[in-house]
Amino acid sequence: MSSSIDLKSKFLKVYDTLKQELINDPAFEFDDDSRQWIQKMLDYNVPGGKLNRGLSVVDSYQLLKGGELSDDEFFLSSALGWCIEWLQAYFLVLDDIMDESHTRRGQPCWFRLPKVGIIAANDGILLRNHVPRILKKHFRGKPYYVDLVDLFNEVEFQTASGQMIDLITTLVGEKDLSKYSLSIHRRIVQYKTAYYSFYLPVACALLMFGEDLDNHVEVKNVLVEMGTYFQVQDDYLDCFGAPEVIGKIGTDIEDFKCSWLVVKALELANEEQKKVLHENYGKKDPAAVAKVKEVYHTLNLQAVFEDYEATSYKKLITSIENHPSKAVQAVLKSFLGKIYKRQK
Repeated sequence: MSSSIDLKSKFLKVYDTLKQELINDPAFEFDDDSRQWIQKMLDYNVPGGKLNRGLSVVDSYQLLKGGELSDDEFFLSSALGWCIEWLQAYFLVLDDIMDESHTRRGQPCWFRLPKVGIIAANDGILLRNHVPRILKKHFRGKPYYVDLVDLFNEVEFQTASGQMIDLITTLVGEKDLSKYSLSIHRRIVQYKTAYYSFYLPVACALLMFGEDLDNHVEVKNVLVEMGTYFQVQDDYLDCFGAPEVIGKIGTDIEDFKCSWLVVKALELANEEQKKVLHENYGKKDPAAVAKVKEVYHTLNLQAVFEDYEATSYKKLITSIENHPSKAVQAVLKSFLGKIYKRQK
């Protein structure tokens, strides 16, 4: 699709503009070294992903408007999209330090670069501070400015709180599988992923379109459900996806992740199988991982997932079709279409 490649390159041009503005921000006297550092840090961490979150602000706004966007509308919706990508970069830079990760998007984590190290912690803080700088420069005069700032603050708080539940559930004390349940999985996913990845892009588009978010609680609920479904797919693909397709080798079992698969397995397992899971989950040893996967296969989790996928999809479609606005339905269906039965 040449149109989507075209859209992406136009979107990336907006990134260049925002980057230039940030390295020339009048609130700070930059010298060549600091300018170069920021430039390198941004290029390494912000535009490298799939850009789904950012692009979906533009998509969603276009669907709400129901026509071509003016240059100004394209720029502003893209700027909001980039604010989400900046927020994501800030989370990932700090997450990678906390998780002691090695690679991210096929390259070493930022803090793993010899010249960077723990300076990455401050870079994360800078990335987070770039968001209100961008919002101030481009949206200060808009009637929805306060709502935008409020939205970003609230979603950031929800995401950081989700990360906290994830960290304390996964890391505190001994590895205790009995702490894992569907309800804790759901809470982690909802706060850590669904709000910023699914609700935030649509909420940005709605605010730009002049809508009051208080009138769209149902939209938020559908998007959070979609985010949950997306994460369950992610958990599934981590174990059953083809590494050459998903672009990474799954390590949820080794990392003792609160994955939907292990939660489901614990729910369906007999005592013998539970014992195998308790003894082998969270171990780096390939033989232990193989034993966990064997339990997954025996319990036929692939079929359980396919069943979950079909049920979720039906529920989501029903919720979406209950929405009074056809434009909002189009936005939600476009989101669902992107993720339904994805392979990566």
